[in-house]
This record gives sequence, structure tokens and C-alpha cells, in this order.
Amino acid sequence: MNILLFVLALTFPLLNYAQSEKKHLKDGNEAYKKSDYVAAEKEFNKALGKNKDSYKGSFNLGDSYYKQGKYEEAANQFQLLTHRATSKDTLAKAFHNLGNSLLKSKKYQESVDAYKNALKNNPNDADSRYNLAYAQQYLKQQQEQQKKEQEKKDKEEKKDEKKEDKEKKEKEEKEKKDKESKENKEKPEEQKNKISKGDAQRLLDALQNDEKNLQDKMKKIKAKGVKVEIEKDW
Repeated sequence: MNILLFVLALTFPLLNYAQSEKKHLKDGNEAYKKSDYVAAEKEFNKALGKNKDSYKGSFNLGDSYYKQGKYEEAANQFQLLTHRATSKDTLAKAFHNLGNSLLKSKKYQESVDAYKNALKNNPNDADSRYNLAYAQQYLKQQQEQQKKEQEKKDKEEKKDEKKEDKEKKEKEEKEKKDKESKENKEKPEEQKNKISKGDAQRLLDALQNDEKNLQDKMKKIKAKGVKVEIEKDW
């Protein structure tokens, strides 16, 4: 089953046009049937030059844009026509072709909305109903793809954040080590004279022992009645 056959099905009203634009609409229609869509576009623009409010000329111009692959121009044309339709039938056709143009532009959500509007105005339009299902299928695929891409992006961002945190920590540690190294180089004498806590305690103990020994010795001498002269350094 070729789904695109329905997507490419375009309504093409060309009856009851005004006499002033008749020739250009007719020539445009003939060029369109011959698949000469560039020539058709020129003729429909000429028809609009004769009557800028020509609904048929504007509608057919949108069709010629679509056939040339100018989907954005076609969508703009049909979007304008949805505000100018004179009946539910013509409004449904404008929304149908708008949906086709948006679908080809891969604007699936907007395309779904257009087909729904077409069906609101013509619930019996089988082509719009079929194209709606087709657009919804593509919309679902697009949303799933976007979800996967977002999850991948979030994962990469989280990975980058961890990398940045690691690099920041390493930088801070390096700066700390560099600072300590610089301070050590600036105070070499202080480092030389610096003794450990254990060495300081041993030195203190030795001094206390010497003082105790001296006091013990002095007591023994006094006990023997020997006079001790203490020299003072003034």
C-alpha cells in the first residue's frame, strides 16, 4: 500500500472563476495537468494580479507550490486560506492540503492538528482520516527519537559534569601542593631548625634529668658541710 498517494492527493477547485482572471486560471490549470508546475505558478500569480482576493487562484497557487516541493510556501498559502473559506467544504479542503504541506515539512504535530480540523469540517473525508493516522504514526516516531536524543544528551552532560568536577579537584590539589612547595622553599632555615615533637620531648626530659642530678649533687655536698660558691654571670 502506497501511503504517499493519499498524502499527495490535492483538491483543486477551478469552477466559476471571474471573467477577469479566467484566462490565467485556465492556462494555469492546463500547465498543472501537464505537470509544468513552474508555469502553473506563474499563471496563478497573474490571476491574483487581476483579482487579489481570488480564492481559487490562491488555492491553486498553493497546489503548484506543493508540487514543486515548496512545502513552506504551500503551507503559508493554505494557512491563509483557512481564514477565508466560504464553506465547511472549502475549509476542510484547505486544512487537508495544509496538513499535507506540513507533513512533507516533517512538522508532524502541526500536520495532525490540520487533519483534525479538516475532519471537524468534513467528518466523512476518508483521505484526511487516513492521512491523520499516517501523521500520528510519524509524530510518535519523532517523539520517541527526541526522547532518546534528550536522554543521550543528559547522559553526556552528566558525564561532562563529573569530568569537570574531577579536573577541578585535581587542579585544587595541585595548587595546594605548589603552594606548600613554594612555602618550603621560602623558609629553608625554619625547616632546618624545626624539630619533631618526639625530639623536643626527649630534649626536655634530658634537661629535667640534668637539673635533677645537679640538685641531688648539691644536697649531698651540703650534707657534708662543704661550702659551695656559686658564680653569677652579671
